[in-house]
Amino acid sequence: MRDEAEIKGHRRTYIGALPGKFIQALRESKTANPVIMLDEIDKIGASFRGDPASALLEVLDPEQNTEFLDHYLDVRFDLSKVLFICTANQLDTIPAPLLDRMETIRLSGYITAEKLQIARNHLWPKLLERSGLERDRIRVEDDALTQIIEGYAREAGVRNLEKQLGRIVRKSAVKIVEGDETGSIVVDKPALERFLGKPPFRQERLMVGVGVVTGLAWTALGGVTLNVEASLVHTKNRGFKLTGRLGEVMQESANIAYSYVSAHLEDYQADPKFFDEAFVHLHVPEGATPKDGPSAGITMATALLSLARGQQPNRPLAMTGELTLTGQVLPVGGIREKIIAARRAGIFEIILPEGNRGDAEELPDHIKEGLTLHFVERLQQVVDLVFGPERAP
Repeated sequence: MRDEAEIKGHRRTYIGALPGKFIQALRESKTANPVIMLDEIDKIGASFRGDPASALLEVLDPEQNTEFLDHYLDVRFDLSKVLFICTANQLDTIPAPLLDRMETIRLSGYITAEKLQIARNHLWPKLLERSGLERDRIRVEDDALTQIIEGYAREAGVRNLEKQLGRIVRKSAVKIVEGDETGSIVVDKPALERFLGKPPFRQERLMVGVGVVTGLAWTALGGVTLNVEASLVHTKNRGFKLTGRLGEVMQESANIAYSYVSAHLEDYQADPKFFDEAFVHLHVPEGATPKDGPSAGITMATALLSLARGQQPNRPLAMTGELTLTGQVLPVGGIREKIIAARRAGIFEIILPEGNRGDAEELPDHIKEGLTLHFVERLQQVVDLVFGPERAP
C-alpha cells in the first residue's frame, strides 16, 4: 500500500472516487465492530501519493479513531469499536510512531510435532482434493513427513512444507496418469529423494574436543546448534583472531569473552600466563553463514577456557547466554526455538540464563520432557557444570 487514499478515501470531486478500505469493510460486514486484519503491515511505503503509515496513525490510535474522517463521506465515524489485527515479519520497517500504537505479540515458529499434525490433518488432505487424487491412491508415511520437515522445509511456518508436499502429489499424479503406477503409491523415507532430490538441510552434527563447545542460536528458520571452536595457533606473540562471518555484536561478545577469561584464568584453574604469548583463533562454523547476536557469549568464553585448561566438556550439553565483563550471564531471546534445536541434535542437557527461567517454565511439557535445564547467573556456574563431575540426568 502506497496511496494514502486507500485509507482516508477520495474526495467526491474526483471521478471514480471511493471511500477508504475501512469504511468499505464496515459496509460489507454490515456491523460497526468487526475484526479487521491488516496483513504484512511492515510492507507499507511512502510515495508521492502520501504516506499510508501516517494515515494509519489516526486509525489505530485509540485517542483519535473515535472521530475518524473519511474524505469520501466527509463526516466523522467512530472506529474505536473495531478490533484491528496486524501481521508483520519484522518490526524494523514499521515506523516507530505507528508501532507505538500497537501491542506487539511475538509468535514463535512451529515445532516438528506441530508441523507433522498440520501436514497430516490439513495440508495433505487439501493437496489431494486439489489434485483430484483419492486418498487410497497415495499415502505418505509419518517418517517421510518428519524427514521432509527436518531436511527439506526447515522454517518457522509451513509454506515451504506445503510446496514440498505439492511436488510429491504432482509427481505421483503424473505417474498414475501415464500408467507407471497401477496400485497405491506409498511415500516412505527411502523414496523421498526420488520425489524431492537431495535434502538441502543435513542433520546437525555434534562436535567434541578441547576448545569446542556447543552453543544455541536463533535464526529466521528456527533454532540451530552452533559449534564454537577455539584453537592455539602458536606461542610466538599474543593475538586473537575471529572468523565465521560474525556480526558486530557477536564480535563484541567474543572480545568480552576473551578479555574476561584472560583476566580470570587463575580463578578457573588454568595457567594464568596462557594467553600472554598465545595466538588464539576462534571460529564459528559454517563460514559462509552470517551470524550475529549476543547469545553466544558464554559459549565463546567456555571454549576459550576449555583451550586454556586443555580439557574438553565431559558430556554432551549446549548453552546460550550473554556474558558481561564482570562474569554475569544475561538473558537472551528465542528460548523455545533453541531448546527444540538442542533436542533435534540429540542434546538433552542445556544451560540457560537465570533470567530466562520464566520463558522455560512457560514451554509445553512435551518440549521439556526428558531435558535437564540448568539456570545460571555467573560464568563460574557454567564452568562448574561443563568441567565438573558428570551429573546424572
